[in-house]
Amino acid sequence: VQLVESGGGLVQAGGSLRLSCAASARTFSNYAVGWFRQAPGKERDIVAATNNYGTYYTDSVKGRFTISRDNRNKMVYLQMNNLKPEDTAVYYCAARWDRETTIADRDYQYDYWGRGTQVTVSS
Repeated sequence: VQLVESGGGLVQAGGSLRLSCAASARTFSNYAVGWFRQAPGKERDIVAATNNYGTYYTDSVKGRFTISRDNRNKMVYLQMNNLKPEDTAVYYCAARWDRETTIADRDYQYDYWGRGTQVTVSS
């Protein structure tokens, strides 16, 4: 499975960005997908994830970010609104075979990764 992110960039605080992730999986609907981010000097952390049973958001983005997917076109999106400087990071798309109802929220649980896209939020 190959994943390619796009849509990152520089935005002012309070602005919006929409990240996209294009997947190559043949049966994309069978995969759980997630967005992670890594700021300089910090660990890579979950932002949002979804599988066939539900959706997960980390507390800091609830009400501001929305994860969605288009299984027909093998796309995953992360709509980010009301961006804050602390959202600045490299954002990664990740995927894993959807083998359980629980949504995976740790990076080691995902098998496939994109190269990342930079999001910078200025104050």
